[in-house]
Amino acid sequence: MESLSEIDERRRRFLLHLLASAAFTTTVGCSSSSTGLTSELPPGRSIHALSGEVHVNGVPASVLTRINPGDIIETFDRSFVIFVVQKDAFILRSNSIMTLPGVTATPGIVSTAFTLERGKALSVLASRRTDISTPSAVIGVRGTGVYVEAEPDLSYVCVCYGTSDVTTRDDPDITETIVSDHHTGRYILADKSASQRIIPAPFKNHDDQELLLIETLVGRTPPYIVPRGVTRTRGSYF
Repeated sequence: MESLSEIDERRRRFLLHLLASAAFTTTVGCSSSSTGLTSELPPGRSIHALSGEVHVNGVPASVLTRINPGDIIETFDRSFVIFVVQKDAFILRSNSIMTLPGVTATPGIVSTAFTLERGKALSVLASRRTDISTPSAVIGVRGTGVYVEAEPDLSYVCVCYGTSDVTTRDDPDITETIVSDHHTGRYILADKSASQRIIPAPFKNHDDQELLLIETLVGRTPPYIVPRGVTRTRGSYF
């Protein structure tokens, strides 16, 4: 696999490409600069924006709710939350349940970035070796942008940029390493009898503007002037 420095350089080139091609836009939110563009989330804040019914540890959330390691975040119909935990950032879409691991930094042990029990989540993760878990897949990543959907019979993963090892949850011998410059998708099937359980999948249900938004929330967007008037390719964050 690539070194962390190589992955950081890949991420930087990707973001510069998006900025140069005017692929960034202002979004609904709570952290913005004097120019109206999204800026890094201020200290003490976890949530950039939410809509609809969102719970953290079973309690209804507001933009002032703190989200910490070990928390469970749940969204309901036509709801979403955009949030930051340490140097990771997320968009959790409707009807989703995400569990964040507690702080268990053991040397030599690859920690879990999050578990997606069901639903859809876009994430950008700080440079480290970690895993994303769904009912049918384990995605090993290093400082990667990843979009994941978890359904009962399959998982969808798009490696937006960076390197990931995609593995079936019940058989670690069924695996594929993906090196992506710009959106490489896979379906991971839960059916053990399927002749091929990791198969190519299309790019869907997320966009580059969302990636730039959440990278910016953790201070990883280069400080260039962003062209105005560019619309998102998705109509909402649900």
